[in-house]
Amino acid sequence: MPPSDQFTISQLAANAGIPTTTVRYYERIGLLEPEGRSAGNYRLYGRASLEKLRFIKAAQAIGFTLDDIRALLADASGAPPKCGDVQSLIEARLEDIEARLKDLRHVRKVLKAALEQCRTQKPTDCCHVVAHLRSRTA
Repeated sequence: MPPSDQFTISQLAANAGIPTTTVRYYERIGLLEPEGRSAGNYRLYGRASLEKLRFIKAAQAIGFTLDDIRALLADASGAPPKCGDVQSLIEARLEDIEARLKDLRHVRKVLKAALEQCRTQKPTDCCHVVAHLRSRTA
């Protein structure tokens, strides 16, 4: 690989738009490995590592977990996953998102009700929302 196709960890991280600590973490959990070492014993990565990091970042952006991503990168034999396996991952993420949306809709309802109640009070009155929250922690 020509030197221009090799990256130190900081160059790789900068090109992928992630912190170097994230690259190190991905190494620790086995998602990424350096492709070599420099004469000064620095980790070296190639274009394949950069593409893998971009894939990981894109997969996370649409809701896949790191465990999901590990499965998306390759199955136990190292081959790309089958459509049926990916489908089950997508279904699981959709279930998670539906549950989070339900929770968020509830939070929105509670906050809207609190806001309406705030609007009926004088700006100088004690805030009922804060009073309610304090009573729940007592």
